[in-house]
Amino acid sequence: MAVIVKYIVVRDGVELEPVFLDKKEAEAYDKMLDAAQGLAELIRQADLPIDVDPKTIHNISIFLAKNAQAVTTILKTVKPMNLESKPIKKPKSQSEPEENSEKSQKPQAKSKSKAV
Repeated sequence: MAVIVKYIVVRDGVELEPVFLDKKEAEAYDKMLDAAQGLAELIRQADLPIDVDPKTIHNISIFLAKNAQAVTTILKTVKPMNLESKPIKKPKSQSEPEENSEKSQKPQAKSKSKAV
């Protein structure tokens, strides 16, 4: 007799497919779903000039989250624009690291300007 450990991602009390044999893979899948949920919320908050049904938003957000590395590479080339549109709120977990990294960069910039 063999014992096999299987990992199942549960969201909102529902067991999701696929079933994983590796805990790291299950956790990565769960994180991808978290990212997709954040992307879907971002799309829903946007004042888009078209109506997008919830299933399409779900499919797009899953696609973007599954391809996060490629999306990140593409978006790294974009510089922030100062638009007069309604800002979209970021979840705290995404905005906090940016604030901390900016604070850590400011003292370095000051020390470089003093040395030069």
